[in-house]
Amino acid sequence: MENSLPQFRYFLKDSIRQKINFRMTDQSEGKPPPPIEKPFRDDSLRIDLVTKEHWHHISNVGIITAIENTKSHRHFKPAALSLEELSFLLWATQGIKNVTSNGTAYRTVPSAGCRHAFETYLCILNVEGLKRGIYRYLPIEHQLLIERESENISDEIIEATFHQSFTGRGAVTFIWAVIPYRMEWRYHLAAHKVIAIDIGHVCQNLYLACAAVGSGTCAVGAYHQELMDNLIAVDGENEFTIYLAAVGKI
Repeated sequence: MENSLPQFRYFLKDSIRQKINFRMTDQSEGKPPPPIEKPFRDDSLRIDLVTKEHWHHISNVGIITAIENTKSHRHFKPAALSLEELSFLLWATQGIKNVTSNGTAYRTVPSAGCRHAFETYLCILNVEGLKRGIYRYLPIEHQLLIERESENISDEIIEATFHQSFTGRGAVTFIWAVIPYRMEWRYHLAAHKVIAIDIGHVCQNLYLACAAVGSGTCAVGAYHQELMDNLIAVDGENEFTIYLAAVGKI
């Protein structure tokens, strides 16, 4: 293993960029960009989220205070998040500010080349008005799509995160999946490092946004890949789990 460490460290470097002919990427060859949102069926069950102009209970926490108080929380009160609070957290982490074309949208977080390769799934455990289960955020519509309801979802996610019990004991656990081709379309093999960088931007916004709703979060990088992918019903190749964060009242 020790002899293989330099091989895996290579991923952290940007040396790969010098070996790519960017005139031969799918973007340069004129292939259409992948959609900025994973498609869904017209008859899918969807729930409207609270829009920005109707947020009346989101605290205006100063940025210095939010940064100073940032820490990971693994113990949560048995209190629910409101739909308004969840709407705000989703907007803060993947909300769309402006769609400029079929393949490009500006969001509330930065992304290399404005590619935004992630889909946000939610393991809903204790949110007012929502049944327990797996949901997906639709950023264009600012809606939740119901993937499946399950009273046993707490046990399922705890098992899928190597029995880290706090992932199933809060109000909601954010599950971010990546669709690599959204980034590969532009950057080919240079896509994968920036995907890893981009998901850090997303989760950091969640940490800061939680301060405005009296909540805390803890990011999770250790999970059973196949179990997590099965939990959110993705294929594990063209879309797969990349990061999680449990959220609850503190």
